[in-house]
Amino acid sequence: MDKLLIKNGIVIDPLTKTEVKRDIYIENGIIKDLPVKKPTVDKGVVKTISADGLIVFPGLIDMHVHLREPGYEYKETIKSGMEAAISGGFTSICCMPNTKPVNDSEEVTRFLIDKAKNLDLINLFPIGAISKGLKGVSLADIGKLKEAGAVALSDDGNPVEDSALMGRALLYADTFNLPVISHSEDIKLRGKGVINEGVMSERLGVIGMPSIAEDIGTARDVILAGYYGVKLHVAHVSTAGSVNIIKQAKKIGIKVTCETCPHYFSLTEESLLDYNTNAKMNPPLRTEMDKRAVVEAIQDGTIDVIATDHAPHSKDEKDDTLDAAPFGIIGLETSLPLTLRLFHDKKISLIRIAELMSLNPAKILNISGRGSVSNGYIGDITVVDLNKKWQFTEREIKSLSKNSPFIGEKFKGKTSFVMAGGKILKEN
Repeated sequence: MDKLLIKNGIVIDPLTKTEVKRDIYIENGIIKDLPVKKPTVDKGVVKTISADGLIVFPGLIDMHVHLREPGYEYKETIKSGMEAAISGGFTSICCMPNTKPVNDSEEVTRFLIDKAKNLDLINLFPIGAISKGLKGVSLADIGKLKEAGAVALSDDGNPVEDSALMGRALLYADTFNLPVISHSEDIKLRGKGVINEGVMSERLGVIGMPSIAEDIGTARDVILAGYYGVKLHVAHVSTAGSVNIIKQAKKIGIKVTCETCPHYFSLTEESLLDYNTNAKMNPPLRTEMDKRAVVEAIQDGTIDVIATDHAPHSKDEKDDTLDAAPFGIIGLETSLPLTLRLFHDKKISLIRIAELMSLNPAKILNISGRGSVSNGYIGDITVVDLNKKWQFTEREIKSLSKNSPFIGEKFKGKTSFVMAGGKILKEN
């Protein structure tokens, strides 16, 4: 019988909104009340971990990851992506469908699940495509994707341009209780844009991506969800305009949730001043005003989730001009420390971090038994040393790709232990 005791940690439970120093006992992968006969625990029958002075979170969940396998294994594999996730403190990750072949079928979904089971590391939850081949022409077989194990639908990387198709997707997905994760963007308005449209794009002499391209896409998707009375999740919110649209939608009862990424509350378009392609992503880094709006939306509850949008690319691909380099950065290993900066700056609480990075993703994706450290929940645990100072260097990156604008950054706060189903995967 597998037993694990985590002793004297400061336990953060977003479900009960409590922050209490206590022990956590895990038996056969499930969190349980401590045995009445404590000497049984003390005599070494169980594996014991001291979390004295450490913070104990429910296992972190990243609901927006690009793993690249199958088809682009030179950028990232399921194994390397999981290892990067463990390094960053995640016990569950959800992989987007823009692989080759696209995850628009039960065969690809089952391949991903089986591969993850064989690796026996952290939990992998596949996200199926909204449309066949991500082409936005016809719906994927949503029922079969759900049956095979998909936890959500998305054409991330490509907005669904056809409003009628998007409406049908929202309605059909609702019958299967599958959330739709929208890449909300007016693709024609974005055009051939490379970075945020404004002073920086003019200064660098590249085509800009207007912020209203995101705002218009967000407004359309929110209106569709409101009209049909169904749920919608908006991915990677980066603009003050989108924040305001979602805030107003929530006020009138539209069932919309959303996420942002650490780079949108940590960086601005100024990071591209030296043509740094590792700071090129879509949506692009925005202005200081947008950054402040995102932080405020995290504080006031408008933003529900912090996800990474982990998007690995090889050094050769990123080592190109700003125009030609692909969009995307890695983020699994820097997401938590960047979010902890908000805590250290007294902008959000540890309970709020647990909501954003564990409880809310589990709720939105209907992943049962995760997101809390309550009795009966699965023993997915992330233990963090809030005061650990360290530097993010290329040498210690676990991802196959190294395309991060945060290389060289100094952080305060680092994962000490990671456990999935009571199994210790990382132990410092």
